[in-house]
Amino acid sequence: MAMKIFFLLLPLLFLAAGCTKKDDAAKSDGTIVATVGMIADVTREIAGDKQNVTNLIGAAIDPHSYQPSTSEIDRIQKAGLVLYNGLFLEGKMGAILENRKTQGNPVAAVAESLDEVSLIGDRDHPDPHLWMDVSLWSKVAGRIGGELTTFDPENTDFYQDRLTSYQQRLNDLHTYALMVFPSIPPNQRVLVTAHDAFSYLGRAYGIEVRGIQGISTESEAGTKDINDLVNYLVEKKIPAIFVESSVSRKSVKAVIEGAARQGHLVKIGGELFSDAMGPANTYKGTYIGMMDHNITTIVNSLGGSAPETGFQNKLSE
Repeated sequence: MAMKIFFLLLPLLFLAAGCTKKDDAAKSDGTIVATVGMIADVTREIAGDKQNVTNLIGAAIDPHSYQPSTSEIDRIQKAGLVLYNGLFLEGKMGAILENRKTQGNPVAAVAESLDEVSLIGDRDHPDPHLWMDVSLWSKVAGRIGGELTTFDPENTDFYQDRLTSYQQRLNDLHTYALMVFPSIPPNQRVLVTAHDAFSYLGRAYGIEVRGIQGISTESEAGTKDINDLVNYLVEKKIPAIFVESSVSRKSVKAVIEGAARQGHLVKIGGELFSDAMGPANTYKGTYIGMMDHNITTIVNSLGGSAPETGFQNKLSE
């Protein structure tokens, strides 16, 4: 029993050893660590070649349940700047990030800069998936740009120019979404996914959203939740349900099978990116590519009309 407790406490002991005093900030390796890919990608877009940006939680990994290894905790402690989403997205990393902040080392929860009116839920129970509304994520990009200028004020003009250019590209993507979502027939504007990560997308672009699981993948979908959703799909004749790259397909399969027993065929409309982007070094492995894929896939699978190769003609890459 004593040995088991020792191993459970080992990451915390390692953390304590790595950040015992504020002076440890001077020992940083100068890198910028971003927890999730969406933050890392925006940071790279703004920072250009001025900074080395590391993405901690890779593609197809669920940040809700992610637990960093001791080596990753060490990377967090040695980083010059740490950027994370906040709003409880990185739930199991909260103590580590707060510890770094307590020690006076640069760290920022970039999504928590938005006013409460912008959030779905409230500060005690927020929906953290802000990136699903491109216009909101553009504001988060502004916060990231501000953190970069504070961290490296000598390159303020460089970061500001790149931020302005990147926000224009985000505005183009947001406009694309506003154009193609209305092409979905009104009675089919229902997005059903594995977990409730798309509410900001629904609010921004006029589509009803239903998740089999809750906001966090830590919650489990019960039999009643699945049966209620099956009945809804059958009644509304919704043609498609979507899987997610970082979430188990088990509950989606149960919904499809339940609808089939009632004589209604529900297809998998495609795989969406929710809490993680696509593979590294691909278009879908960028924030813009991720959202272009999601928007285009949803619209076409629900009976709307969007170009198969997306708004930048890059989805085939």
